[in-house]
Amino acid sequence: MQQPKVIFVDAVGTLFGVKDSVGTAYADIAQRHGVEADKDALNTAFFKHFNDAESMAFPEAEPTDVPAQEYAWWKAIAVETFEEVGKRTQFDDFEAFFADLYAYFAGADPWVVYPDAYNSLERWRAKGIEIGLISNFDSRIYTVLDALALADFFKSITISTEIGAAKPDPIVFAAALQKHNCQASEAWHVGDSYTDDYEGAQAAGMRGIWLRRPST
Repeated sequence: MQQPKVIFVDAVGTLFGVKDSVGTAYADIAQRHGVEADKDALNTAFFKHFNDAESMAFPEAEPTDVPAQEYAWWKAIAVETFEEVGKRTQFDDFEAFFADLYAYFAGADPWVVYPDAYNSLERWRAKGIEIGLISNFDSRIYTVLDALALADFFKSITISTEIGAAKPDPIVFAAALQKHNCQASEAWHVGDSYTDDYEGAQAAGMRGIWLRRPST
């Protein structure tokens, strides 16, 4: 098989995932703010509202407004999550809690890099293949990649909140290809979501590779 010019990869669920669970992180930080909540109930509530939310893309936003919109998007999910489990009103200062929670997910502590990620990235780089990242994550991806010693592998980073569209929209893949001056037929995209990554890449003319992690 002919070597691609570029291999694009997804981020969360492909290169790295959440340690324990999102619910565990929510419960631990809530506890620091004096609120006890069941981690499993929080996890279930989080994914309910996360999956129901509109895509995290802001096509009408000015670039300078995007960080605030990202913050508000995630805060709405946190509010709904704690309301779902009946704990929202127990916070003395939900704003302070959420600020801590949001900052926590911008660092290394909540994340674990999958064992095969570094090896794959090293192998592709050694073959002279350009590597890009395409993610529906927010702009915290830059600090997360730095914290996890992943940033240096990527020639480009393309995220939904900066493009104004989210995978599987072909606009996202086209924007990523443009950064490499690359035709879609010369690129692969690897990700854990069948719809967003595999079908999205295929529809954009790339070779899509569906990475089926045990938890996905």
